[in-house]
Amino acid sequence: MKNNRREFLADTSKMVAATAAASALMGTPQSQAAQSSQSANDRINLGVIGIGPRCRYDLAAMLNLDDIRCIAIADVQQSRRDVGKKMVDDHYGNTECQLHQDFRELLDRSDIDAVLIATGDRWHADASMLAAQAGKDVYSEKPCGITIEKCQQLADTMHREKRVFQAGTQRRSVPNFQQAVKFAHDGKLGKLHTMHASVYIPELDNTWLPAEPTPKSDVVDWNMWLGPAPWRPFNQKYVDGRWRGQWDFDSGARLLDWGAHTVDLCQWANQADDTMPLEYAPSENEIVCTYANGVKLVIDFLKDPFGERSPHYVTRLGTCPVRFEGTEGTVETGDSGELVVSSESLKKELPDSEKRVRGLDVSAHARNFFDCMRTRQATAANADVMRRSHIACHAAAIAWVLGRKLTIDPNTESFVGDEEANLMRSRPSRMWHS
Repeated sequence: MKNNRREFLADTSKMVAATAAASALMGTPQSQAAQSSQSANDRINLGVIGIGPRCRYDLAAMLNLDDIRCIAIADVQQSRRDVGKKMVDDHYGNTECQLHQDFRELLDRSDIDAVLIATGDRWHADASMLAAQAGKDVYSEKPCGITIEKCQQLADTMHREKRVFQAGTQRRSVPNFQQAVKFAHDGKLGKLHTMHASVYIPELDNTWLPAEPTPKSDVVDWNMWLGPAPWRPFNQKYVDGRWRGQWDFDSGARLLDWGAHTVDLCQWANQADDTMPLEYAPSENEIVCTYANGVKLVIDFLKDPFGERSPHYVTRLGTCPVRFEGTEGTVETGDSGELVVSSESLKKELPDSEKRVRGLDVSAHARNFFDCMRTRQATAANADVMRRSHIACHAAAIAWVLGRKLTIDPNTESFVGDEEANLMRSRPSRMWHS
């Protein structure tokens, strides 16, 4: 074929759109594309940046898609590179998956069409923007930007480079969450007035773990691991996951760990994907956010995400619960896949033979991303959706850190009359390039 891979993908977009089945719920652009055998030229070649436990969960779903081929993995840790290669090679029954220590080498490859980015929070935005500038479409785990400024830059870059972007907020593509939002959109709850989004209890930790000898760079490239984050001495616990909760490495005092999902779902339910709450009022157990239309978003701190619940939630519904309340009814759901509604009339609206899908399932979300690569349409959790919901989470976190009510202008995405809060919209980036 004379066309290169990207031209071929563009040329076949109409064919793929015609054969894909559209999602029945909410008009979300998911599809159940035919998974027949694909020729090598028809496949999308995928590269992976950061192959920790969460990435392997995502990748397991993507490997099952016949039109996707994972051909390369980049990670700063040798042990993770090796585990990732074994996973991919075992799936395909060969030894062809190539490894890179520096993800920039992966981005330089012309045979890679898309990347799955699942590094720690500090790297998500920078790696995504470099990928877009290299001509790759991007599926990025959340939180996608460690600050308000990074979220803005990320969204702007995706538009400028005309890349397809999917935030890893996969609950937008899970049926029970879609159904709960549909109740709100269709007026089945009456006039929506209050929404509840669950999060971990925020934490602010600036302590350093004790310094340990820095490994050789081919074992752990500590400079690349830190990336744009401030320098500090190596400690193995960081690369094993103890970076979570550290202000230098985490997003919004951990509020975005769940908030990137639950606040995002509330944004969707309130039909507010193009805006965000205006006011953020923190207290001991919650942050109450208020939209221009008067709807309240209550961000609830859960003491034990897997046990004790706020009185707003039903324990059995699993992690990441959300609750929508209207003048005529309520709906609540979580990662268990179950929906709990407030009346018999709403129960009649539930599907009779609902096949529950757990909220952690990424299959439909990944399918949506790859289908949109072919059609060049916006994904379910595109860069603009990510920008607004992530900035709302960051604004709530800043209000909590400062311990005072904040007001944000959704047009300028800046705080009104609070210089200190505005300074916290960004952080200095370390010059990590080598």
